[in-house]
Amino acid sequence: MKSTMRGLLLIALALLGLQAYFALRIAAMAYVDPHSTAFERSEWWRISTAPERSHWQQDWVPYAQINRSLKSAVLASEDDGFATHGGVDWSAINAAWHKNAKAQARAEARGAATRGRFVKPPRIIGGSTITQQLAKNLFLSGERTIVRKVQELVITLLLERCLTKERILEIYLNHVEWGDGVFGAQAAAWRYYRKPASQLAPAEAARLAVMLPRPKFFEKLPASEYLANRSALIQGRMAYAQLP
Repeated sequence: MKSTMRGLLLIALALLGLQAYFALRIAAMAYVDPHSTAFERSEWWRISTAPERSHWQQDWVPYAQINRSLKSAVLASEDDGFATHGGVDWSAINAAWHKNAKAQARAEARGAATRGRFVKPPRIIGGSTITQQLAKNLFLSGERTIVRKVQELVITLLLERCLTKERILEIYLNHVEWGDGVFGAQAAAWRYYRKPASQLAPAEAARLAVMLPRPKFFEKLPASEYLANRSALIQGRMAYAQLP
């Protein structure tokens, strides 16, 4: 019994120590720009060991040097409640859960109708906020487990507690993936439009924002009808986006 209690105590202390580590790292981000994220490091390793290496593009720019149109477009497309929620949009998560459940049921019905032949699994909709996306990219792996999701929520709350909304958005826009080896608003602006992020037009900003959920996919399909239609819709919503 004593050995079990000792083991549980050690696990609890290790978990507390891990959270303290995350808290200190995040508190430092209020003053120091993070050099890289866990996701970027994993991508760098993948790219550096691939037979055909992609060119790495990333260049940090301050919040003020990122065009207002891009900020508005990203919020309108990814997280329109960013300025007001506490890091987690529970209504969006609930809606995503119901959509995923319906998609899974349809996939299972198709599988039954085709007598067990392979059916492409449904695309999973996450419902994550910008703060949650940043929490995952900064510190965590891409695996989908309960433990990782709980840790993501803890880091999300730490980000909201230690940093301003403006700083969270600044870090997100400088580290989010916008293509194979393309990270951050400045790199994306140069990659797709040959101009700095401060000079993006509203239509260009909307198009970049729509790419975010699947940047590698849309990078290869610049003439996608969905990309064009969704970009026009987001451009119409940009005026209503509430910036921090």
